[in-house]
Amino acid sequence: MLRDSGLRPTRQRVALGEILFARGHRHVSAEQLHEEAAAARVPVSLATIYNTLHQFTEAGLLREVAIDGTKTYFDTNVDDHHHFFVEGENAVYDIPGSGISIASLPDAPEGMEIVRVDVVVRVRPRG
Repeated sequence: MLRDSGLRPTRQRVALGEILFARGHRHVSAEQLHEEAAAARVPVSLATIYNTLHQFTEAGLLREVAIDGTKTYFDTNVDDHHHFFVEGENAVYDIPGSGISIASLPDAPEGMEIVRVDVVVRVRPRG
């Protein structure tokens, strides 16, 4: 998978890739992955985790989901879809791409093209 994406399969990338992708589609923060790596006895710094997550994202293996610019999750599902963010729980769930319709988009600025539209729907428990 790493080679197919143009990444050299270093020991740390392989170990982090196994942790990330072994459990199916999910959303993880760098801190969560760091904790999982420590539990799996993979010696890696938080800086290396961030670098690896960004390399995986640039290679198309992950999708970055930014919430308010303060919290970022990395999604192993790179298909076209949107997200629910559960406030207070810091949990992210997928919304199928067909679950939201957007009637129109503005023209992209001069020399730019629209690559993707990300919609984050914030929810919280009733009460």
